[in-house]
Amino acid sequence: MATTEIHDPAREVLNQAPSLQPVNYFDVDVALQEGLAREGGGWGADRAREAGAVAGSLEAFAHAVRAEQNTPVLRTHDRWGNRIDAVELDPSWHWLLAGAIERGISGLPWREEIPGAHVLRAALFTLWGNADDGVMCPVSMTYAAIPALRDGNPELAAEWEPRLSAPDYAHGALAGMAMTERQGGSDVRANITRADDAGDGWWELQGHKWFCSYPPCDVFLVLAQAPAGLSCFLVERGPGMEFQRLKNKLGTRSLPSSEVEFRGARARLVGEEGRGVQAIIRMVNHTRLDCMLGATTGYRRGTLEAIHHARHRHSFGARLVDQPLMANVLADLALDSEAATAVSLRIARAYDEGAFNPEAAPFRRFGTAVMKYWLCKRAPGHAAEALECLGGNGYVEDSRLPNLYRGAPLGSIWEGSGNVAALDVLRALVKEPDGLPAFLAEVELASGANATFDTHLERVKGSFATLDQFAARRLVEDLALTLQASLLIRHAPAYVSDAFCATRLGGQGGRAYGTLPAGVDTRAIIDRALPA
Repeated sequence: MATTEIHDPAREVLNQAPSLQPVNYFDVDVALQEGLAREGGGWGADRAREAGAVAGSLEAFAHAVRAEQNTPVLRTHDRWGNRIDAVELDPSWHWLLAGAIERGISGLPWREEIPGAHVLRAALFTLWGNADDGVMCPVSMTYAAIPALRDGNPELAAEWEPRLSAPDYAHGALAGMAMTERQGGSDVRANITRADDAGDGWWELQGHKWFCSYPPCDVFLVLAQAPAGLSCFLVERGPGMEFQRLKNKLGTRSLPSSEVEFRGARARLVGEEGRGVQAIIRMVNHTRLDCMLGATTGYRRGTLEAIHHARHRHSFGARLVDQPLMANVLADLALDSEAATAVSLRIARAYDEGAFNPEAAPFRRFGTAVMKYWLCKRAPGHAAEALECLGGNGYVEDSRLPNLYRGAPLGSIWEGSGNVAALDVLRALVKEPDGLPAFLAEVELASGANATFDTHLERVKGSFATLDQFAARRLVEDLALTLQASLLIRHAPAYVSDAFCATRLGGQGGRAYGTLPAGVDTRAIIDRALPA
């Protein structure tokens, strides 16, 4: 008996963009490829390409979704009442974290101490962060703990560095940190956790930490008050370290962040007693670099998703990417993404230079503080605009754009809020006088190539006559944009650098994305951001 097939328009899927994955995040990132080669990490291009391919695979995407949905669970006691402090994590979390560790992102510069190692590691960090940003927290802390141990306690460094730097998830080790307390936050000098001398180089800690990052770590750097003042200690995970609860966070939900109580936890001193801030700052400088890299990943991921969607979605008779107003938005997003990539890799090179040339340290220290503030501060607005480019499709969890949006504010809170970062720059201007001249020497390499840049640079130089805390954010913003513009003038096509200078320095842009002036080559900028 013949049947008549009934056309059901409700079952048709029309005018929907396909998944961006699978994609090789390295192969489609021209700015990253150029920056990796330019800043000295080109010898690792094959490693970056492999990481980009796996991070952009359908398998990695599925693991990221699963790890974010199946959030960690803290088990403080076993069925018989014994204290166990175990965190249950989804197998996908372990797949993602193992992928980062085994690609050397937590220890590459310490195992391969050659020029360009920090730059390559920075590229790998941004690439793998596209898979999942939550796992990058223990990766970052482990990487950053090694220089703190080297400077503060060489014997502990010799004991732990081989495991902390090993690209081996099963047999290596991870480092975390516990600095802030509920009554102090960024003001760690208000900490009241106490360290009591137990003899033979050992101390016992008593107190509470409001944030302790990644409780499954093997060791933690902890600040506590010793008789001589605030001091830094290394604590091994075990007896006397009791996790009270996991934080219910806005973003990075795959990552367990906790509160912890120290009840006689055994610890060893890192650095001099009473100089805990000086000891921990070596770790913080490196994790601030990673805050920049995490923000750069967000810029890049949002830009990619927005351009990809606009190329496949039609509205009012044309592709979205061909609509002038949408092209304006996409190109504007791409400018910030490329500027973030260029400056992050340049700062990473400063960490390589510092290892071989102490004279490079002032630029590294000053540049990190400036750019950590600006890249992290700008990230939430970028994520929101990228999400809006996908419309309702971007607002639903399936797109993963809400995950990007929720995670965007973290970098501006972690390792010093915006105010702390801005004040750090003011402090450096007074107490580290070599920093600003080194910074200006770098940005002046672009002098004479763009009139708008030259005018802006002269204005910035004149702003140091008075150092005003009230105006600190504006000062740091101006410095950050100056460095980004300088790098783009020197290394990016003119259609990129001219548009950036006109809008970010010359007042020709508006207060939201999508306000580029007439004459900007939006098509060239978009095609550079994501080759067709």
